[in-house]
Amino acid sequence: MGYQKLINSNIKELRLKHHLTQEEFAEKIGISLQGVSNIERNRYQPTAETIDKICSVFGISPAQLLLTTPDTNENIIKNIITLLSGCKRKKLKQIYDIIFILSK
Repeated sequence: MGYQKLINSNIKELRLKHHLTQEEFAEKIGISLQGVSNIERNRYQPTAETIDKICSVFGISPAQLLLTTPDTNENIIKNIITLLSGCKRKKLKQIYDIIFILSK
């Protein structure tokens, strides 16, 4: 999973957490119901303007949208894997060394 898929997944999680239907959410951010559906299914990448509107609805920054705090260990692991998938080998080794030390 890449950054974009993580963002789209977090958008859906935030919408559900705020008890908004796709239709209500679409109205709040000014896009079609189909647009929201496509974002949540990772078929459409929201524009910067749409991301700003989404962040405004939830009272968060774009950075927070990328790193939405997961509620479960499974989501934490999924988010870590997503973030690591774009790293080069050298950086992965450094991260591994840090995790190894912290896990003791």
